[in-house]
Amino acid sequence: MGDSDADIKPDISADTDRGESLGLIEPLVVQEGSPHRSGLSDLAVEIAARSAGFQRSLPSDVMKALADLVRAMNCYYSNLIEGHDTHPVDIERALKNDYSADPQKRDLQLEAKAHITVQQWIDGGDLKGRAVTKEGLCEVHRRFCELLPDDLLWVQEPDTGERFRVVPGQLRQRDVKVGRHIPISPGAVPRFLERFESVYGKLGKTGTILAAAAAHHRLLWIHPFLDGNGRVARLMSYAMLLDTLDTEGVWSIARGLARDESAYKHHLLACDRERRNDLDGRGHLSEEALAQFTEFFLKTCIDQVDFMEGLVKPERLRGRILVWAEEEIRADKLPPKSGNVLEAILYRGELPRGDVASLLGTSDRQARRVTSALVDREVLVSESSRAPLHLAFPAKLASRWMPGLFPEHR
Repeated sequence: MGDSDADIKPDISADTDRGESLGLIEPLVVQEGSPHRSGLSDLAVEIAARSAGFQRSLPSDVMKALADLVRAMNCYYSNLIEGHDTHPVDIERALKNDYSADPQKRDLQLEAKAHITVQQWIDGGDLKGRAVTKEGLCEVHRRFCELLPDDLLWVQEPDTGERFRVVPGQLRQRDVKVGRHIPISPGAVPRFLERFESVYGKLGKTGTILAAAAAHHRLLWIHPFLDGNGRVARLMSYAMLLDTLDTEGVWSIARGLARDESAYKHHLLACDRERRNDLDGRGHLSEEALAQFTEFFLKTCIDQVDFMEGLVKPERLRGRILVWAEEEIRADKLPPKSGNVLEAILYRGELPRGDVASLLGTSDRQARRVTSALVDREVLVSESSRAPLHLAFPAKLASRWMPGLFPEHR
């Protein structure tokens, strides 16, 4: 599910605290006096401005539809980092309880569905203000893991072959080794999470944006769960930015991290290192490495906002959707004038069903034929047969409507 089995090496079963000093995780933030702080603060201000500008670029109902697609995209790329390739088309199928006959693919679909469910819960504001708390982190882990098939809830000790079951929401009770990093003793995890919360839970807006990358690494350094730490860390970072930037879920850093996975993992590894000299901060770990990861993280955020904003520029998005509609009409897969309905909703955000006939200059019967065809193609949604029509972004059309969002479905 999360970290690869080769990186999980449980050693003992006792829930012991070997008394490690909390100073081992310092610095938790890039300090005010750091020579890197000014440039990072500028990036934080830039990401806030870019994100706010993007949110103003489309009607709120269109942004809501886009958030549904981004949720699938975020899940896809987060899974990809874990070595699990489940395409958003297959994720959408899982959300409709349409699963593969292949047991392994079905398990991955269920994993993706679990991720989507947790992110939807986060998008609904249920984690607001709690993303960096021990209770909030454990709830994210529990909500995700309790939806997984049993086969994905086991980790194996590579040397002995002994298997250990991951308990949803439970802090690890064994020692582990993750690559070259040996995390703190299991009994020390609650103490370190209290320190984690006390620092990251009391920052202002700019401080929280700056600290999103640091919190991401430091949670992985603590390694609070037997498995699933990478996914929990990315969901935590997503929630921190959602709270601070009010992103409305229309962009995600996961795509950027997955597309430059080698750099992402290189930075995480570098942040594990102890400080090099007296110029490398005052904590036990390297402040320079933490600053470099923060710069990479914030620039990746800016890149993803720019990418999404470019995709949904009104005229470009409108052009791609209308070209698709015209091609479908010519192929007799949609009724004439279907594009007019899509165009109207792009401008307005929603369209009352009673307005369709006058918009198209047709009879009510023909208007119903057009709307029914668009609903059947899953490009329009409605809460009921009488409720207004809203745009949808089905994953199967992403290559046409939102090119580059994720690879073609094979």
